[in-house]
Amino acid sequence: QLQLAESGGGLVQPGGSLKLSCVASGSLDFYSIGWFRQAPGKEREGVSCISINGDSIKYVDSVKGRFTISRNFDKNTAYLHMDSLKPEDTAVYYCAVDPRYGNICEPHWEYATWGQGTQVTVSS
Repeated sequence: QLQLAESGGGLVQPGGSLKLSCVASGSLDFYSIGWFRQAPGKEREGVSCISINGDSIKYVDSVKGRFTISRNFDKNTAYLHMDSLKPEDTAVYYCAVDPRYGNICEPHWEYATWGQGTQVTVSS
């Protein structure tokens, strides 16, 4: 069973940056990867995804131009680089992977395997 571990969350001021990492216990070569977030009292939201070959990358409108998803096959790791952070970005961020989607992805699709999450707090 593949396991995922997120890290890189923390407290940052508005306008600041954070880079989240998602390290897998095994190869991610055949998985699409998604990043999600859940704020207190709100439903979980798909933020971004990247397909197996990296050709398909999607973002939810609220983070377009500020967040960048990437993956490193050699390190079995996915990243979410977040710039120009806003208080409304405050949430627990999760990575998830799924082998079913091939070279396409959408942030709102179901993903099979999840990490435990990392807290991101944007506040002055």
